[in-house]
Amino acid sequence: MKYVINALLILLIAYLCFRLYSSIKEPIAFGDVKNKRVNAVVAQLQQIQKAQEIYRDITGEFAASFDTLTHVLKYDSIPFVNLIGDPDDPENMDKVERVVTYSPAIDTIIALGINLDSMMYVPFADRGTKFDIDADTMTYQNSMVSVTEVGTRWRVFMGKFADPLYQKYDSAYDPDARIKFGDMNKPTLTGNWE
Repeated sequence: MKYVINALLILLIAYLCFRLYSSIKEPIAFGDVKNKRVNAVVAQLQQIQKAQEIYRDITGEFAASFDTLTHVLKYDSIPFVNLIGDPDDPENMDKVERVVTYSPAIDTIIALGINLDSMMYVPFADRGTKFDIDADTMTYQNSMVSVTEVGTRWRVFMGKFADPLYQKYDSAYDPDARIKFGDMNKPTLTGNWE
């Protein structure tokens, strides 16, 4: 009888140790996966953000689709304005000369390490899943401005952790929330991860 009780106690201790290990392992795994995936998504969004800024320098507005964005960045040129003379000198305004030179946009894109063919795809999402992209113009403080918004929902790239149950490990985690930069209601390019 003594051996049976000892064996049951050993089994109970092993079971409790396993439960303790499992309860510690899951939140750590969630945190690791969340950090890894959100860092990859933010890096991709930052590349798109830079690409949109270059597109705006070329066209004066933001791209509303990735096809338009990549086409212009592959085949158009960025204007660079050089002022010769002092534009702040009111006596010599007629001597200020404005010289515009152009550089292929693709050179800047390559120098920044942006891959135009893959930047639109959400990391860790199902194959072929693209970020949502939108752009338009709006009146802001009596001026017409271009606005853009690019992002995706957390659930798209979180895989098995795209469940609201994981909020117990991170109260700020919401798989239905969007991770994005820009805003269609105001002229900003900041990301909501900043």
